[in-house]
This record gives sequence, structure tokens and C-alpha cells, in this order.
Amino acid sequence: MSAEILLQHLQKVKGTKPNCWMAACPSHPDKSASLSIRELDDGRVLIHCFAGCAAHEILGAVGLEMTDLFPPREDGKYFTIGERRPFPAADILRAIAFESTLVLIAGADLLAGHPFTDTDRARLVLACSRIQAALTAGGITHGH
Repeated sequence: MSAEILLQHLQKVKGTKPNCWMAACPSHPDKSASLSIRELDDGRVLIHCFAGCAAHEILGAVGLEMTDLFPPREDGKYFTIGERRPFPAADILRAIAFESTLVLIAGADLLAGHPFTDTDRARLVLACSRIQAALTAGGITHGH
């Protein structure tokens, strides 16, 4: 499959560089683009939701299957070669920058004496989760 088949099912699609896009994730209420899509030279399509949605959830939300991420091969074999860091650093940094801005705003509100609502707390937890997911996607683990 080419990435175009997936991209036509997504909202808020924005190209970040050749063969790389960010889009709203279809498997959760996504106000900003948290889904990274990358098409490799061999035709494989990599997806990662920085909010933590699994690939099968994302694809299921648009009526596609995991096998749709791989191009057909004449020899009938499946691709097994993995990539160490499949997402461009710029996409990862954009996701971290956006979510860290929300954390900064929450901290400023807290210091100003404004109490958090349940919605505020949930969004702050989501921001922290997305930051951690972005770091993990970039190959950064705790303490390293």
C-alpha cells in the first residue's frame, strides 16, 4: 500500500518532509495532529500515535488492516527488517514542543492559584503521556 491510501482516510494531514506526514489520529478524539506517518523507500508505511494508540486501533478506525501497511511482494514473504528510529526527529520534537507548552500553561495556572478541573488534570496527564511516547519513539528511555 502506498501512504496515500491511508492519508485519504485521515483529517488534518500535513506533510512534514518528503514521505512524512502528521495527521489527527482517527482512533481517539484528537484536536491536534498526534499521528505520524512515514512511507519508506521499499513501500512500507510506518505509523505512530504519540497519544499511545496502537497501530491496529488506528487502522481499524479507518477500515484498514495491518497488512495494508506493507506493499505486495512477489516472493510472498513479509518484511521483517525493523528500523531503530523510524520517525523523523522533527516530528518528534514538534509533538514534544506542543505538549510541553500545555504543561507550561498548566504550571503557570497552578502558580497563579487557579485550581485544575478534572478536564485540566486529564489533559495534563495526556500531555505527559504524549511526551513520553514521543521520547520512546525517538529511542530515548528513562535515565538515558
